[in-house]
Amino acid sequence: MTHCSDKESDEQSDDGEEKPDKNQKKKSKGGKHVSFPPDEQIVSGFAEHRSSDRKADSCLTLTEVAVAYQQSCSKHQVQPREHILHQLQQGVCVGGSVKCLDLKGERLDHRSCEALEVVLKSLHFDFINLQAAQLEENGASSLLDMILYYESTTHLDISDNSSMGTSGWRALAHLIKQSVRLSRLDVCNVPVVDYPAQSLAKALLTSRLTVLHLHNAQLSGMPLYTLIGALKSNRALQELHLTNNLLNSYQDALQLGDMLRYNTTLRMLELSNNAVSDAGLEELCDGLRWQTAGLRVLLLRNNQITAKGMVHLAKALPVLKVLQVLDLGENFLGNEGIQVIREPLMLNCSVLQLGLAQANITCEGAVALAEFLAESRQIQQLDVRQNEVKVGGLMALCLALRINQSLANLDLDHIQEQDDFLMETQTRLLSEISRRCLANAGLSGHATHTSETLPAEADEPADSVTTD
Repeated sequence: MTHCSDKESDEQSDDGEEKPDKNQKKKSKGGKHVSFPPDEQIVSGFAEHRSSDRKADSCLTLTEVAVAYQQSCSKHQVQPREHILHQLQQGVCVGGSVKCLDLKGERLDHRSCEALEVVLKSLHFDFINLQAAQLEENGASSLLDMILYYESTTHLDISDNSSMGTSGWRALAHLIKQSVRLSRLDVCNVPVVDYPAQSLAKALLTSRLTVLHLHNAQLSGMPLYTLIGALKSNRALQELHLTNNLLNSYQDALQLGDMLRYNTTLRMLELSNNAVSDAGLEELCDGLRWQTAGLRVLLLRNNQITAKGMVHLAKALPVLKVLQVLDLGENFLGNEGIQVIREPLMLNCSVLQLGLAQANITCEGAVALAEFLAESRQIQQLDVRQNEVKVGGLMALCLALRINQSLANLDLDHIQEQDDFLMETQTRLLSEISRRCLANAGLSGHATHTSETLPAEADEPADSVTTD
């Protein structure tokens, strides 16, 4: 790519050289001087210039773009990718915008990336998928520069590319920092440590990203500390997904809890499949108490949390004002844990969806949940799949729903009963539960107007019953 940007100034800053004040006037030998406008105006002007470049090509059809791509490949002496040509030939273009450019697994070397410039220049994509594209340093840097220059996408997935090198990460950080269109970024299954963590954190200080996925990125310890330092002052990010990062119960949870004290913009925090445990949950709950206008969704599935951890949650639940979705599935809570949070749940006025799938609950725990349901006026969804909730527990839940008028979804499993009478009773109770949930949904519109939902089960049983 031959276009220039202000990336060079960032490189100097990264190397430790002092960056000049953009508002400071500079004098030359001839007495001339220039002054730079604020960052926001620079970025705005940059975007407008790129938009004018795109308008010049907006009259191109997808077929013409495909031909231009083939010519570009010839110029750069690479073979056109059949998968890319197929997408251009079969896609639908609306006002210069296309839904997706899927380059997953395409193995893009430097020349292949350069050949893509005509495509990125001519079209805007809702999603560009570069997952496992085997990007090396020069190719990654060039391609990411193009995506920024032409503002080519709103969602970028660059997961499974572990060989981008320093230049590739510098280009990615520059894209995050400067793009006015990029709103979601996925960087999963890539070690975000040392320089990548530092460059990402620096970019997030001024980023417009609203959704960031960093699954399996080795963020435990210093990398997380570096990232949290930026997120404390970030005022744009709304969703942070950190599954499978081996986040621990002390240092990592302490940092996350500290972030929740200062960041009031974040709406969703996903921490599933880590090791937060009971001690870590205490740190998170301490941070949650400070959330008066922020976090709506907290996902803690499979985090080695037990009934002891519910003691800390019980202290926080009555004072939470904005948390709407709480997922504690795949933790060993047991009936004891449900008993601990039963009354605090009654006092809570914000939680709308509660996930307790595979939480080692039996009929005793279901009875405690039924007591909560009978008192609650706002709970909309409850997931108790993959628990041993048999007829006794179903009976209690059914009785509670004769009182409750808010629950629109109660997710349950068919449990194999030995006795025919018990099987008939179970079927009847499940049917009544379903009817009452549907009636509640019809009265309140919860089923169609809920803004956030619990994540679907990856291994949902074939005989699972849901009240949707």
